[in-house]
Amino acid sequence: MKNEIKVCIIDYGIGNVKAFKNIYEKSNINVEIGKEKNQLENATHLILPGVGAFDWAMSQLNKSGLREILDKLVLERKIPILGVCVGMQMMASQSEEGILPGLNWIKGKVLKFNKNILLPHMGWNDIKVSTKSELFNNIENFEFYFLHSYYYQIEDNKNILATSEYGQVFNSVIYKENIFGTQFHPEKSHENGIKILKNFLEIIC
Repeated sequence: MKNEIKVCIIDYGIGNVKAFKNIYEKSNINVEIGKEKNQLENATHLILPGVGAFDWAMSQLNKSGLREILDKLVLERKIPILGVCVGMQMMASQSEEGILPGLNWIKGKVLKFNKNILLPHMGWNDIKVSTKSELFNNIENFEFYFLHSYYYQIEDNKNILATSEYGQVFNSVIYKENIFGTQFHPEKSHENGIKILKNFLEIIC
């Protein structure tokens, strides 16, 4: 791990930001919870957490005053970012769960699972890696904790790192250049989740 690494967990009023901060602090990694533009600008890596409904999360981000700087850092400066759960879904173009446009960083749409299965999809599930990535270094048992009723349907399959199955196959890890997303919650996935969060810091774009 490089000493100059600095993680900023984006606090826009959504998600358990302290859980991420605690994980990094226990590994002596430079981390802070960011509510201000300068905190995001000074980071080498960004975490975008998210829980709840798509429109609520997007509206909170839009109101936070961080949307413009976030687009600049991610799309222009290519700062690595990891979106988690709804934080990942926000990277899509749009969602069936609401009417607000998403960040549109990775083309695709968020869809609801088949209504014939029990929702939400909650608990431990496997992921099947389809593309090699530093994100999966030193992980042997690919089991993670999920909690969601919607999934991210990507337009281009080259942006898929891993899939899972719950009534159907769905995308559980996605990426495009410096942009990464996990449908599962690494902060709730014990040792495997900690490895994902630490492996993310090895990605330099």
